Amino acid sequence: MDRAQKAEFVAELNRTFNEVGVVVVTRNLGMTVKQSTDLRNRMRDAGATYKVSKNKLAKIALDGTDYLSLGELLVGPIGLATSADPVAAAKVAIDFAKTNDKFEIVGGAMGTQVLDANGIKSLASLPSLDELRAKIVGLLVAPATKLATITQAPAAQLARVLSAYAEKEAA
Repeated sequence: MDRAQKAEFVAELNRTFNEVGVVVVTRNLGMTVKQSTDLRNRMRDAGATYKVSKNKLAKIALDGTDYLSLGELLVGPIGLATSADPVAAAKVAIDFAKTNDKFEIVGGAMGTQVLDANGIKSLASLPSLDELRAKIVGLLVAPATKLATITQAPAAQLARVLSAYAEKEAA
């Protein structure tokens, strides 16, 4: 990687840090290409990204972002999982760590709040943004559905009574 490529990588990583809701720092000790590809695919499916970075370049990219305090976690072979949804990257990373012993959660951050590995696990246990939106929509729709059911019930009962009288007279 020459100097221009490094500068471009740092600028891209800096933009990413300014746009995301969470950064999860991971340590990947000897993962195969297949395992890395599987992890990246899972991240992409969840709306997150995963990048392996040199520590020095990542520390430079942290300047001017809310994630500056992550610098102390960047030791050894690290990977950075990021997502706009504060839960997506954490969920995928925790799930992947359960099935792969060469992948370890070091910590992370949500803005200026630094999280250790247990904090990331707690974050992963929360519902995602999409799940919360679905629950809110369900809560908003439920009263309208109940109201429609209640208002239809008397009319349906009246129709059944009239139908019964009509059948009785026809017989």
